[in-house]
Amino acid sequence: MAEHYYYITAEELAARGVNDIPDGLVGNKNLIYSSPATLAFNSPGAQGFGVKRAGLAVPDSVMLLVAPRCCGRNTSALAAPGDLGERFFYLLLDDTDIVTGRHLVRIPEAVAELCDSLPEKPSAVMICITCVDALLGTDMERVCRRCTEKAGVPVEPCYMYALTREGRLPPMVQVRKSVYSLLQPLPKRSDAVNILGFFTALQEECELRELLKRAGVNKIRELAKCCDFNEYLEMAEANFNIVLNQEARYAAGDLEKRLGIPSIELVRLYQLDKVQKQYQLFAAAIGTQFDDGEYFRSAGAAVENFRNKYGKVAFSVGEWLNGDPFELALALLRYGFEVPEIFGTVGESNFVWIKKIAQLSPATRISSNLSPTMMLYNANEVKCDAFIGHDARYYHPGIPGVDWNGEAQPFGYSGITGLFRTLDAAFEGREVQK
Repeated sequence: MAEHYYYITAEELAARGVNDIPDGLVGNKNLIYSSPATLAFNSPGAQGFGVKRAGLAVPDSVMLLVAPRCCGRNTSALAAPGDLGERFFYLLLDDTDIVTGRHLVRIPEAVAELCDSLPEKPSAVMICITCVDALLGTDMERVCRRCTEKAGVPVEPCYMYALTREGRLPPMVQVRKSVYSLLQPLPKRSDAVNILGFFTALQEECELRELLKRAGVNKIRELAKCCDFNEYLEMAEANFNIVLNQEARYAAGDLEKRLGIPSIELVRLYQLDKVQKQYQLFAAAIGTQFDDGEYFRSAGAAVENFRNKYGKVAFSVGEWLNGDPFELALALLRYGFEVPEIFGTVGESNFVWIKKIAQLSPATRISSNLSPTMMLYNANEVKCDAFIGHDARYYHPGIPGVDWNGEAQPFGYSGITGLFRTLDAAFEGREVQK
């Protein structure tokens, strides 16, 4: 057993390069530690928007969980009665089902029985299956076709395969494709666009919608804002999709292939100048210009006001938050704050931020929440004045900060403004909506 929690400095990690990330930061190279900081996102079916909840993002749909009793028990514990709990149904497997594959015959019967038992037929049935069927090699596409024929409603699979978490198509990538797979071709509208990537809507104050409206885009649709199944189906008339989360690339590619809807990807950023540059490039790509000066100034003022009020705050930055912890840490450093430590998953997509962090703060410690050595973490080793991220709160329970993982999604200038106003409220001991 290690005598100290694992970390590597930004300088050391940058020197090693993206092709030599140490095993201590790679989850599938070690035992995985389910600390209280990681418990809610370690499983693809756990709290937050795991596969089970994400699959129900389709309006008026229900979910049939096909799984052993242990997985069914976990779902019933996580599904609050009166909320999503009323849309979960269960087909529990026993040893005979698993050994003989008998449950594959029972699934279409269960779907038909489920639909007949409800006061109104659901818009769709999402079938959530677990690692058991991954190991059996079940052809769920074929099973779902049989279900559709028998029940008379669209049926789609949701793969809750923890085994594929480190693979090319992890569960949260697959489920994003599933929730858009019911869309059928419609005539395109030049003034319609979809925002893909999240299972909840952007914050109401997000400027992206207003900038699009000023550019003549009148229909801006988000999955979470679709009131019913018909409104969901109208997403197929979009002229293009805006992808705000890289986990939605696969879904966007499928929509382009099936429905002819191209996509453009934007990144959630907390560096003010990078946000401005990204909007400029986006506007040029769609043949317009954005007048974003008021939003730029408001975000800059929020950062400056916080810095003037509290000085050179030292932040502990976690990964259980709405953003990339390394990009956020770099933004904080560029704004004149300190970042002694970052908890996060290192990969090719965020290594560019690590290189820049190494230039500004070479001694910043980088650790993985999933490392078993985090049981030995000692907060007294690192001087931090505040935290950002729910996992960072766990490591530093006695200092002010914000979880910054609310369901309303921050983006662009409003994300920066909201973060620093929320931090200000936390320092003053006020409660605000995150």
